[in-house]
Amino acid sequence: MLREVALIVGLSLVAGVGYSWLNRARADQPEVGKSAPAFRLQDQNGEWHALEDFKGKWVALYFYPKADTPGCTKEACEFRDNLFAFEELGATVLGISIDAIKDQKKFAEKYSLPFPLLADIDGKVAETYGVLNNLGIMKLARRQSFLIGPDGMIMKHYDKVDPKTHSKEVLADLKALSAKKGG
Repeated sequence: MLREVALIVGLSLVAGVGYSWLNRARADQPEVGKSAPAFRLQDQNGEWHALEDFKGKWVALYFYPKADTPGCTKEACEFRDNLFAFEELGATVLGISIDAIKDQKKFAEKYSLPFPLLADIDGKVAETYGVLNNLGIMKLARRQSFLIGPDGMIMKHYDKVDPKTHSKEVLADLKALSAKKGG
């Protein structure tokens, strides 16, 4: 009985801390209509990418928790399968997780992912975008995305992502927004 009470109290404390941390993280997220935070990270091949490299292009920037896990695989493969549609609209797809470069490389090769998977090893970029889950012994990025316009402004923030349909959702918004902005 005492163990059960201790477990319930412990879980309640963890949930409370997690909830307050989650609310703080959301408050720290960049706002739609504001400049997207700059970053410079290496991809699965060790090549460097900075947000400024994509000036004049749309960027679908998606954060995912862990390479080669079921939800992350589904989401990445959906972006892969719709990549030509993104490219037709002048958009680049970039995935970011806290995984090491070698893990990103294995993931990209295993599923033939033709876009950059960026390794945010220390979690600084995820933190800047307000999507870092710091669980003490482990850090993970929350599954969230940002659609960044050619001018470097955040045009859309997706804080609730369904890995099975997310790339289609981003693509539909990209079509609507690019038509509104004239390309």
